[in-house]
Amino acid sequence: MTDRIRVMVVDDHPMWRDAVERDLMGADFDVVATASTGAEAIARFRATVPQVVVLDLQIPEPGGVEVTATVLAEHPESRVLILSASGEQDDVLAAVKAGATGYLVKSASREELLSAVRRVAGGDTVFTPGLAALVLGEFRRMNEPATPPGERLTERETEILRMVAKGLSYRQIAERLVLSHRTVQNHVQNTLRKLQMHNRVQLTRYVIEQGLDED
Repeated sequence: MTDRIRVMVVDDHPMWRDAVERDLMGADFDVVATASTGAEAIARFRATVPQVVVLDLQIPEPGGVEVTATVLAEHPESRVLILSASGEQDDVLAAVKAGATGYLVKSASREELLSAVRRVAGGDTVFTPGLAALVLGEFRRMNEPATPPGERLTERETEILRMVAKGLSYRQIAERLVLSHRTVQNHVQNTLRKLQMHNRVQLTRYVIEQGLDED
């Protein structure tokens, strides 16, 4: 029996939060926590460590972007899916730069939401149609120039980078390569430094743009 995906729902509108919770539970997700403010979200995330956080951006302080950055700094293997009324460029890019791996606007259907949660939990990046091109364009801008001279990735760093982009956790990568969890983390941190990036989402976009995902 497959383990149920553990999800936390964060929204300051009770009716919307309850509706999302009902939809997720009805689709056999395990809703381990809900929250209405940024402070509640961070506290309850730490208590439950869900696989996916379905998060509204416009919540009482700290806002959704800060919550995203905080929880992923503590548990980078978790995923954040933004579910927001805003599809504005600044909001989308701020969320993605903070580490969100998905962004849906609230006009999305129930089926789109459930599919997005499953895909994000599996390591995919998911965006409302029309936003993906915006995000990719921003990453292209951010990634120029690429690796500076003398800072080329090693074969091992490239190998681990491909696995990160496929959504594997650090622990899964360590098991596959027969390395320690800390060694994998060190390789990823070195790669982030060399590429002047900040999170796994940026690494994933880099892999796709450079064609490193093509075996």
